[in-house]
Amino acid sequence: YPELKPVQSINAHPSNCICIKFDPMGKYFATGSADALVSLWDVDELVCVRCFSRLDWPVRTLSFSHDGKMLASASEDHFIDIAEVETGDKLWEVQCESPTFTVAWHPKRPLLAFACDDKDGKYDSSREAGTVKLFGLPNDS
Repeated sequence: YPELKPVQSINAHPSNCICIKFDPMGKYFATGSADALVSLWDVDELVCVRCFSRLDWPVRTLSFSHDGKMLASASEDHFIDIAEVETGDKLWEVQCESPTFTVAWHPKRPLLAFACDDKDGKYDSSREAGTVKLFGLPNDS
């Protein structure tokens, strides 16, 4: 492998960056931070082109859709924000019953998988449930 070295450092947020993702087209990368902001960066120019500020808690997870047109972000808020990358407009707000740990778009379809801090209330409400949920199936609105 070639030797890797740091190329540039960018002050992206006033607090810790928690997550970072590149879009599948290679045009943008997004960062999520403890300041509850998601920032979208142009890869070639290394400038912030847009900020998303709909979350109130530190951003835990990000994911771009397969075509790079949508960006899902989530935190301890009880919803997942899905935004249009080019405009920043909110497309959907996926309601959750608990904080979301991870989101991931399907590599070829507009289907979002996510996992939350669910508790299995059937037998012991303190026990984790370990469920994965999907958004984007034909009956979702």
